[in-house]
Amino acid sequence: MSLIAARLNRIKPSPSSMASQRARELRAAGRDIISLTSGEPDFDTPAHVCEAVVSAMAASKTKYTDVGGTPELKASIIKKFKRDNDLDYLENEIIVGTGGKQIIFNALMCTVEAGAEVIVPTPYWVSYPDIVLLAEGKPVFVPGLPQNGFKLSPQDLECAITPRTRWLILNAPNNPSGAAYTAAELRALADVLLRHPHVWIMTDDIYEHILYDGRQFSTIAQIEPALKDRTLTINGVSKAYSMTGWRIGYGGAPAALVKAMTKLQSQSTSNASSISQAAATAALNGPQDFIEERTRIFQERRDLVVGELNTIPGLSCHLPEGAFYAFPSCAGVIGKKTPQGKILKSDEEFVLYLLEQQNLAVIQGDAYGVSPFFRISFATSMSELKEGCRRLRLACEALS
Repeated sequence: MSLIAARLNRIKPSPSSMASQRARELRAAGRDIISLTSGEPDFDTPAHVCEAVVSAMAASKTKYTDVGGTPELKASIIKKFKRDNDLDYLENEIIVGTGGKQIIFNALMCTVEAGAEVIVPTPYWVSYPDIVLLAEGKPVFVPGLPQNGFKLSPQDLECAITPRTRWLILNAPNNPSGAAYTAAELRALADVLLRHPHVWIMTDDIYEHILYDGRQFSTIAQIEPALKDRTLTINGVSKAYSMTGWRIGYGGAPAALVKAMTKLQSQSTSNASSISQAAATAALNGPQDFIEERTRIFQERRDLVVGELNTIPGLSCHLPEGAFYAFPSCAGVIGKKTPQGKILKSDEEFVLYLLEQQNLAVIQGDAYGVSPFFRISFATSMSELKEGCRRLRLACEALS
C-alpha cells in the first residue's frame, strides 16, 4: 500500500515555483542563466515597513495572534477596502492568511465538495485548478480568447454556469496575461451573475495597484453591491509592497464564510507570522505614493519587452494592461527545426530549447491553460530584460 494519499495524484507541483527553483539550481551550478520566471517585484520592501517590524520585535510582539489576524491588521484591511475599493466590512468579515494562496485554499476547501464545479477562465494562475481538484471539485475552463484581450466574455460565462457551479474565479489584472477588466466589462459579467444566485465569486485582486496607461481599478463587489454577500475579495501585500516573502494575504467576505475559513486555518497553519502582520499593518497604513512610481518603472519595462517581442520572428505579444508579465504567442515557431535537428512541437519544447540553447528561463503557456504561449516576467532590471530579449531573438533566428 502506498504511503502517499491518492488525492495527491490529482495535482502537480506549481510550474512557476518549479521553474524559478530550476533557474536558481542551474545558476548555482555555474550556468549563466537569465531567469524571467519570477512572479515577484525586484524592488525592496519599503523602509518604513521594515522599521515597523523592528519596533514590533522590540515590543515583544512575537507571540501567537488570533488565528484570523490581529485586530490591528484587520482594522487596516477594513480601512484599505474602504479607501481603495469603497467596500465596507466588519472585523468578523476579514481573514488574514499566510499569503493570498492560503485564502484561496481555505475558501475552496471549505465550500467545494465532490461534483461541485468551479469556473476558471483561461489563462489562469497555475494554482487555481489544482486547489479545486484537491477539494474534489471540477475546474471548468472557459477561454479568455486572445482576440478578446484574454478576458472572459459574458456570453461564455452564461454558457458555463450549471446547477453544479459553486464559484467563479476572477483574477485581474491577470497572471499571466496582464488582462484587466474595465468597470463596464465587470458590469456585464455582474449582470450574468445576478441571474444565478447560487454562484459565488472569488476575485483575486493581488495586482490591483499595478495598472498601466492611466487605467482605473474596479472590483466586482464594488461594481455591483448586490453581489457582495456572495463575493470573496482577495488581496495581499506581496506585489504592490514588494513583500512576497513576508507571506501575508487577506480576504473580505460574508461572516459565515470567514468563520468557516478561520476554523480550517486553526487546524492547519493557525495564525500568520506575528511580525509579518505588523509589517502588513505598516504597509497598508503608511505612505502609498511609491506604488505609483514603481508602476511607472514596470510600464517602461513592459514597453521595452513587448516592443522587442513583436519584432522577433515567430512571436507576437498582446500589450498587457496590468501585472508584470508578458504572455507572447510562439505559434510562429511551432513546427520549426532547432540547430540540432529537433522539431519543436509545443510551447513546452520551445521553453526547454530556450533554456538549453540560450540559458534563458521562461514558463510555458500550457502551465496556464493556453498554448502555444509562454510567460515572461518583467519584474527585473532593464539590463536583464534586454539581455533576455537578445537571447530570445538569437534562439528564434536560429530556427529553420
